[in-house]
Amino acid sequence: MKSYMIQGAKIIATGSAIPSLKVSNEQMSSFVETSDEWIFTRTGIKERRLLTESGKSITDLAVEASIKAINSIAMDPKKIDLIILATSSPNDLFGSASKIQNEIGAINAVAFDLTAACSGFVVGIITASQFIFTGTYKNVLVIGADALSKWVDWSDRSTCILFGDAAGAVIVQSCNSVSNSILNFHLSTDGNYADYLSIAYKENLEPHPTLNLCQGSFKYISMNGKEVYKFAVSQVPLSILKCLNDINLSVKDVDWLLLHQANERILTAVAEKLSISSHKVISNLSKYGNTSAASIPLALNEAVQSNQVSRNDIVVIAGFGAGLTWGTVVIRW
Repeated sequence: MKSYMIQGAKIIATGSAIPSLKVSNEQMSSFVETSDEWIFTRTGIKERRLLTESGKSITDLAVEASIKAINSIAMDPKKIDLIILATSSPNDLFGSASKIQNEIGAINAVAFDLTAACSGFVVGIITASQFIFTGTYKNVLVIGADALSKWVDWSDRSTCILFGDAAGAVIVQSCNSVSNSILNFHLSTDGNYADYLSIAYKENLEPHPTLNLCQGSFKYISMNGKEVYKFAVSQVPLSILKCLNDINLSVKDVDWLLLHQANERILTAVAEKLSISSHKVISNLSKYGNTSAASIPLALNEAVQSNQVSRNDIVVIAGFGAGLTWGTVVIRW
């Protein structure tokens, strides 16, 4: 945390939204060679939600999650200064944040998309806090939303079993520096391994006859699951420890560990490496699968709504994924 911080920041509201269609592991086995046992033992996932409603997009889920967060504190959306949409699956390649701004009536807000895949929400929270710490903005809406079902090869059982669609949102507000709740953060990137998890662009073979210009399209999700697992289990604990050590906290001070909901084996391995009890791990992976940038705010909202997280609890949040990118933020609730 930089010493020039003149304002504090805190999360004052949460919200989430999920599609209505629930797809179980048994249903998956009807169109791809797999089984409930095979999926659950390897991932911890029992079911996922898919955005299949005609005319509905990830923007609709993001709007719903945002409105729930706004309504939970009866905030006038005109008071929102900035909207950050963390997504890798916008329904407009130019970005979807501005459409959300319009839909929720946040007419005074600047809005932009942020693409960092499964690390997106953590990067979004940290970006929001920087605008607040310097006094630039007072109220920031941060949304994590993804519909990666649109980019999954549904014949590839190594990836199609993993992903679900959802959106989650939080409102981050300025406060005095003494009450600051965003205690510290750490971000990292290693582009040397970007190919381990990607949605690559592929040019068509036939160029334009006059311009000699090849156009193309994006392919399906490609993932080296073994290497992504090794990366997450090795790097995420180090990021968390650095974040805690820098502010003189230890793992014993952690009340809750909220990791990107990618795979139950990763959640367990990271917690074990940190010697954090499984009772302190927040997880809803079994119900929703990997919802990418939405996974952390979705799980956070459920934990808040169920009163699992209490005032002054230390919550360690860590995201990791494509890029490869990873990051941690330590919050006092």
